[in-house]
Amino acid sequence: MVTRRDFLQSWAPAVGSLAFLNPGKSAAWRGLPATSTPEADAQDEDLWFEVQRAFTVDRSMINLNNGGVCPSPADVQNALARYLSYSNEAPAYTMWRVLEPQKETVRKRLAQHFGSSTEEIAMVRNASEGLQICQLGFDLEAGDEVLTTTHDYGRMITTFKQRERRDGIVLKQFSLPIPADDDDEVVRLFESNITEKTKVILMCHIVNITGQILPVKKVVQMARKRGIPVIVDGAHAFAHFTFDHDDLDCDYYASSLHKWLFAPFGTGLLYVRKEKIESLWPLMAAPDKLDGDIRKFEEIGTHPCPNILAIAEALSFHEGIGPERKEARMVYLRNRWAERVKDLPKVSLHTSLAPRKACGIATVGIDGIDPVDLADHLWKEHRIFTVGIRHEEFNGIRVTPSVYTTVEEIDRFGDVLEGIARKGSLS
Repeated sequence: MVTRRDFLQSWAPAVGSLAFLNPGKSAAWRGLPATSTPEADAQDEDLWFEVQRAFTVDRSMINLNNGGVCPSPADVQNALARYLSYSNEAPAYTMWRVLEPQKETVRKRLAQHFGSSTEEIAMVRNASEGLQICQLGFDLEAGDEVLTTTHDYGRMITTFKQRERRDGIVLKQFSLPIPADDDDEVVRLFESNITEKTKVILMCHIVNITGQILPVKKVVQMARKRGIPVIVDGAHAFAHFTFDHDDLDCDYYASSLHKWLFAPFGTGLLYVRKEKIESLWPLMAAPDKLDGDIRKFEEIGTHPCPNILAIAEALSFHEGIGPERKEARMVYLRNRWAERVKDLPKVSLHTSLAPRKACGIATVGIDGIDPVDLADHLWKEHRIFTVGIRHEEFNGIRVTPSVYTTVEEIDRFGDVLEGIARKGSLS
C-alpha cells in the first residue's frame, strides 16, 4: 500500500516547489484525504516534512525569530542566482532590456494575491520604504496631527518624528489593550483620539511586537467618513494569514515580501488605490508623465531586478503550500508551545489565542526575568534564537516559528521555557 509520505516523496523531486500541492487541484489529487481540512493538514507531519526539506536552514539552532526576516526556500535562492548570473553577462542589456519587462508578470501575480488591480501595486524594497512613501508623500502643514499607537513599528514612528522636526507636524500616540480581543474597543480608541487637526492615521494590520491582528477595515471606514486617510502597515501580514483587499478596504498598504512570502531579501509591496496615486508624492523624484502611474514609486535608480523576478518563485511556493493550510500550520505551532505555558504562575502571554486575532507571532514574558536576558539565555545555553522586547507597557520575548520549523524544535523550546517559568529564574 502506498502511504501518503511515499506519494509526497515520489512527486517532490519531479515537480519542485511543492507544485503538487497546488490548492487549485482536488484534495484527492494532492494525495490528501478528500475530507482533509487546513486544520487537519496542519498536524500532518508527513506533509510538513516535505515543506521542511525545501529549505536550507541550519538545524544546529532553533530559529524562532522569523518575524525579522525569513529564509527563502532553495528554489527561490536558485532563481535569484540564475537571474543574477544572467544579469552579469551584459547588465545594460540583459538586466534592463530582457529582465526588466518581466517585472510586469510579477506585478500581476502580486495584485492577484492581494485582490487589487495590477495598476495599484508597486514593488519596493521593504515595508518601511512603502510606508515612508506614504508617510512622507502627503502634503502636511505645521500643526497638522498624525495619529498612531504606541505599538507601531519604531522606524515608522521615527519617520513621523522627523516630520515633526522638519515640518512642525504633531505626532499623537495612544496605547492598545494587550491583548486586544475587542475590535469595537480598538475602533473606539482610534476614534476617540481623532481631533479636528488629525490629517493622517497610521495603523498596523498585525502588530510586530505582539502579533495582534487589528480590525483594519473598521478603522479605515470610520476614518474615511471623517475624510482621514489611513496608512496600513502590513509588514508581517502578506502571505502569513489569509486575507485580500476586500477584507481591508484601505487606500494605502505596504508589506515586506522577505518575511512570510519567503521572497529574496529586500523585496516589498506597496498598494495605493488608483485614484489616490496622483496626489501622493513618491519618495524619490519621478517625471510628471508618471504622476498617475503606480510605477512612479519605483523610481529609485539602478535596482536589483533579479530580486524582484525571484518573487515569482516565492509566490509559486506559497501557492503550493496553500494559504489556508499555511495559516493553520502557523497557528498550530504557536498554540503547541503557548498553550502549555500560558497558565503557569509568573507567565504573561501578550498575544491573543482567539481565532483570527493573531497567527504565528506571539510574545511571552516571565515575571522577574528581563526579556533580553531571557533571549540571551535561550541562545547561549540552548541555541534557541528569539528576540527580547522591552516596551513601556510590557516585556517579553517574541517567538516566531515558520513552516520549516519542526514540532520537535517547538517542543524543545516549550520544554526549556516551561522549565524556566516553573523555576522562576535563569540560574
